[in-house]
Amino acid sequence: MAYLENDVKGREEVPLFPLIFRFSQAMDCTSSSLNNHHWQVSYIAVNIARDMGFSQEQIEQIFIAALFLDIGTITLKERLKLMEFDPEVSSEHAFWGYLLLRKFPPFQNIASFIKYHHVLWREGRGMEDEGERIPFESHILHLSDRIAILIKGKQNILAKGKEIIEKIRMHEGKRFAPEIVEVFVNLSQKEKFWLDLVSPYLPEILSNMIELPYLSKKQLLEFSILLSRIVDFKSTYTASHSSGVATVAEMLGRFMGFSEKEYQLLKIAGYLHDIGKIMVPSEILEKPGKLTDYEFNLIKAHSYYTFRILEGVPNIGQIPHWAGFHHERLDGSGYPFHLDSDSLTLGSRIMAVADVFTAITEGRPYREEIPRDRTMGILVKLVQKSALDANVVGTLQEFYEEINYLKNSAQAAAIKEYMDCKKRLKKLI
Repeated sequence: MAYLENDVKGREEVPLFPLIFRFSQAMDCTSSSLNNHHWQVSYIAVNIARDMGFSQEQIEQIFIAALFLDIGTITLKERLKLMEFDPEVSSEHAFWGYLLLRKFPPFQNIASFIKYHHVLWREGRGMEDEGERIPFESHILHLSDRIAILIKGKQNILAKGKEIIEKIRMHEGKRFAPEIVEVFVNLSQKEKFWLDLVSPYLPEILSNMIELPYLSKKQLLEFSILLSRIVDFKSTYTASHSSGVATVAEMLGRFMGFSEKEYQLLKIAGYLHDIGKIMVPSEILEKPGKLTDYEFNLIKAHSYYTFRILEGVPNIGQIPHWAGFHHERLDGSGYPFHLDSDSLTLGSRIMAVADVFTAITEGRPYREEIPRDRTMGILVKLVQKSALDANVVGTLQEFYEEINYLKNSAQAAAIKEYMDCKKRLKKLI
């Protein structure tokens, strides 16, 4: 499979497919009930769009929208509720997903597909009569999502296919567009359609169906900001964290002699360092009391998943190591890989310092800003314990005022964006 290759010879651009595919996979690993859900939705939606004569560009957009369909959900409880065929939930998660995705210019259309993907067919026609356009792609995604939900728990899928068709037919012309239902029914006559959906080879099947564009390094930076927002904006406490880490890492790289290309990659790694938290429910991230051992272990695993999401993406250099090793320590006492000074590159050491420094100094509703002397005292003690790199901490100390100012500015901008999204969400609901 092309998307698992370690490098794409002759190209510097980064393929979009593996990045969104692996991120979507991680999103569905928070519960066994969600396993492969977005992959199944994308398979159904792409096949429907193809049979309806959509252009290749439209099919690619539908595919991406399907993989990102539920990024607006905040809690695991909400995600599981959406796995019911008739969920009693609002469209808040669809609106939140729209607000996040529209920030990335290539995803403007995709954002609108997600915004309306829970609008019923008949309801949508009424909205259009009042002047609000509902993308037809949203109706394809809605039907595909509901079909995928009906598949869950079906051990003998070929025997259950007729039952699923009958269920969908019951809502034809009400919840679902009649012409989309007809295309689905025609597709369902082929055993291949059902078998693909429950096949362990679904990732390979999808990669052979779709070829997505490549991202320039500038677009990769913009996309990394998008992914960080999806994760960080799940909680008020983390809303600006990755922005701070990215800025500190970039500046440390500059002051320590990295080339422009290298410190830009450090910045991208900073935005991506916590994307493994997509697997951590916000109930845990925002828990006010002490975490249980189980909850703490879930959080502790996030850097492992950051590394695994990124390691299969071609042409991103050391980003998986810089982003995924930010909780490793020079003495081998870190986690999850327990790497030591012999295995940790300067970029990984910079990311570790950037993460600790940002965590210490970023604002919290329940505490005042920690002063410089106390912050540096904490970092120096970690150097003395052989946890953090002395040269990196020394560079931070030398350029403290400039780095801290830029970090605070970046975090303030992220908080403003977060609050703006919250305000817009209230207007949409």
